[in-house]
Amino acid sequence: MLSFPLVMQARLEAADSIISRMHHAASQYMDFIHEYRAELYIKAQLDIIKKNRGFRFIPGLFRTPKDANRFIVETYSDLHYTAPNIYDQKIKAYTGTLGEAREIPGITDYFNVNIYAPYLMGQRLLSPLAPNSNKYYRYTIDSVSCDRQQRIEYHIRFIPRNKSFQLLDGKMTITEGAWSVREISFKGQADLLLFDCRIIMGDIGTDTEYLPVKNDINASFAFAFNIMEGYYESSLTYKEIHHRRNTPEDSISKPNYNLTASFSLQCDRQAYTKDFARFDSLRPTPLDNSELYIYKRYKARTDSMNYIQKETTKPFKKNIWGSVGDFFLTDSDWKLSNNATLQNSPFINPLMFSYSKTTGIAYRQDLNFNTTFRNSQSLHVGTRLGYNFTHNEFYWNAGAEYQYWPEHMGTVRVNVGNGNRIGNSRIIDELKKIPSDSIIDFDKLNLDLFKDLNFEISNHLEITNGLSVGLGFMFHRRTPAEHPEESFRQVELPENVTEGLKANIRPQYNSFAPRIRVEWTPGQYYYMNGRQKINLKSRFPTFIVDYERGLRNIFKSTGVYERIEFDMQHHIRTGLLSDLYYRIGMGLFTNQEETYFVDFVNFRKSNLPEGWNDEIGGVFQALNGRWYNASPYYVRGHISYEAPFLVLRHLIKYTNHIQNERLYLNMLTMDHLGPYFELGYGIGTFVFDMGLFLSLENFKQIGFGYKFTFELFSK
Repeated sequence: MLSFPLVMQARLEAADSIISRMHHAASQYMDFIHEYRAELYIKAQLDIIKKNRGFRFIPGLFRTPKDANRFIVETYSDLHYTAPNIYDQKIKAYTGTLGEAREIPGITDYFNVNIYAPYLMGQRLLSPLAPNSNKYYRYTIDSVSCDRQQRIEYHIRFIPRNKSFQLLDGKMTITEGAWSVREISFKGQADLLLFDCRIIMGDIGTDTEYLPVKNDINASFAFAFNIMEGYYESSLTYKEIHHRRNTPEDSISKPNYNLTASFSLQCDRQAYTKDFARFDSLRPTPLDNSELYIYKRYKARTDSMNYIQKETTKPFKKNIWGSVGDFFLTDSDWKLSNNATLQNSPFINPLMFSYSKTTGIAYRQDLNFNTTFRNSQSLHVGTRLGYNFTHNEFYWNAGAEYQYWPEHMGTVRVNVGNGNRIGNSRIIDELKKIPSDSIIDFDKLNLDLFKDLNFEISNHLEITNGLSVGLGFMFHRRTPAEHPEESFRQVELPENVTEGLKANIRPQYNSFAPRIRVEWTPGQYYYMNGRQKINLKSRFPTFIVDYERGLRNIFKSTGVYERIEFDMQHHIRTGLLSDLYYRIGMGLFTNQEETYFVDFVNFRKSNLPEGWNDEIGGVFQALNGRWYNASPYYVRGHISYEAPFLVLRHLIKYTNHIQNERLYLNMLTMDHLGPYFELGYGIGTFVFDMGLFLSLENFKQIGFGYKFTFELFSK
C-alpha cells in the first residue's frame, strides 16, 4: 500500500501530463533496442467448441478426428529482431497432438510485438503508446500503486474513441520516472479472430526493461458456426541484446539496403525436430496433469488408427473423398519432392470471382508448378484460365519463368495466351470521319472485332540494386472475331464508310516487336536467401519506361509502329492509420505505317478478377472498355487516400467491421476523350471490398461505376 504523502503526490500529478510523458518516453524507447536474439517457447492448447461439416474446408485450419476436440502444440524457436520492425523466426523443435505445426489462423504474429512501435503487428493494430494516438484512444488513470522499491506505478486504461479492428481496448502499468511499461493487456478483433493478450515486460534497470519476457494469449476463431478457442503461453530467453547506444553510429545513420542479417533464420532451411522427449529440457515449466492427459489420449488414438489401417482399407477410401473435397473448396498444395510443389486455386471459392459495372461477372482458375534447384536457380510454370460471363469470352494464359542468376534476379520468361478483343487503327480512323449525326447509337457498333493470340519471350536482369532491365520480343496474331457483315448490320452507316471498313479487314494481322523495359526503384531494401535476392520495400517511387518497335516481314508481320510508355507509382505512409497512393502514366503510339493495333501495356482493361489492391488502385472503374484501344496516346493520373473514420465514423454499430475507407480521384486525357474524371469512395472489410465511382466525360456526360471483390481469407 502507498503511504499518504505518496498518494497525495500522485493525485497532484495531472492525468494529461502523465499521458504526455508516457507518449514522449515511448517515442524514445521505440528503437532503443537495435537488435536482439532470443529463444521463444510457445505452448498452446486448442479446444474445438463447435464443429460442423464445413470445418475441414476452412482455409488454414487442420483436419481433426471425430473423437477428439482438444489438442496441444509446443514449439521452440530462434527469434531474431532488428530495428525498426523486422522479426525473423525459425522453429527448431515441435511436438504436439496435431500432425504438423498448425494453430488458429493469424495467431503467430501476436508473439512478435514491440509495444513501443506505432503498430503492434506490421502495419496493423495501432499501439496506445504511439505518438498522437490520443486522437484514437481515451486514457484514464484507474489507480496508483507502488512496487517493491517504492516506485510509483500508474495503472492506465485505454479505450478506442471509435469502434475499429485497428484499435485495442485494454490497460497498462507505467512506472513513474522511467515512464516505461511493466505490463500491458489488450483485447481486440482481427478478421475472424478475437484475441486477449497479456504481455509482461522486463524489470527496470535490466537489459530486458524494454522487452517482453512473457506473452499469454487467449484467442477464439469463429466461422460458419464453427468455433475454436486457443490458450497460448510463451516465454522468451534472451541470448543477445544490442542497445542503440552500443551500436556503431555508422551502422545506424548510413543507409544499408541489404537486410540479410535480419533474415538469417528465415534463410536457414534446416528442418525442425519433432522429438517429444527433447521438450523435457526446453519447457520453462513442466506439463500439468491435464496436458499430459491430452498427449496420452493422442498416443492411444494413433496406435488404434495404425492398427485399423492394417486391417481395413475403409479409412483410406474415406480420406480420398476428403481430398476431393479439399481440391474443390480449398487451396491445394502437393509436394512432389523436397524442392518441387504443385499448387492450384480452389474451384469453388468466392475469391476467384469479381463483379463490376464495366467488366461484369468474371471467374478465374490458377495452376502453378514451382521447383528449386541446388544452386538456388528456380523454375516456375503457371497457367490461368478464366471466363467473363458478361462478355461471354474465355481467357487463357500459360507461362514459364526460369531464374538462372538468382543474385541479380536474372530470369527468362516465356508466355503465351489470348488477350482482349480490340479493333485496329484503320477502323478507328474510319470512324473519325463519321459525322456525329450519322450514328444512332455508338455502342451498337462492335469495335471488338479481333481475337488476339500472343506470344512473348524476354530476359530480365537487375543491373544494380533497384535497377532492372528487360529485353525481349512480342508476337501477336489477330483474326476477326466474327464475319464483318454481322457487325455492320447492327448499325446504319453511310455506304462509303461501310465499304471502307470492310476493305480494311483482313483475315489475319501479324505483328512482331522487339521490346525493352527499364524499371528503377531508388533505395530498394532487400535480403539474400542463400543466393536468392528478395526485394522488400522502398520509401521512394518506382519508375518504369517501356518501349517496343513493330517490324515488318518477320513471321509475316505487317504492323510497323513504335510504342513508348512511362509509369510512376508510389505508396506514402501519411499518418498512424492513413496511406496515400498515387500513380502517373502516359503512353504514345508513333511512327505508324499501315495497320497497327492500339494495345498499351500499362493502360489496358482486365476482364478477369485481379483483387482490390492490384496496381495500387491505378485503374478506371467506370470507363467503357473500348476507350483503352481508341486513341494513339493517353495521359493519366490516380490518387487514392486510405484511412479509417473518414465518412462512416458516426455509424458506431457498423464501423468496427470497416477496416478502412478509401477516396479515389482518377484523371485521364486521350484522343476524343478529355478530360475524363472519376471520383470514388470505397470501404474495406475482412469479408469484402466495395467501391462506388462517379465519372465525368468531356464535362458533359455523367456516368456511374462500382466494383465488388471478396477478400475473406485473402489477407
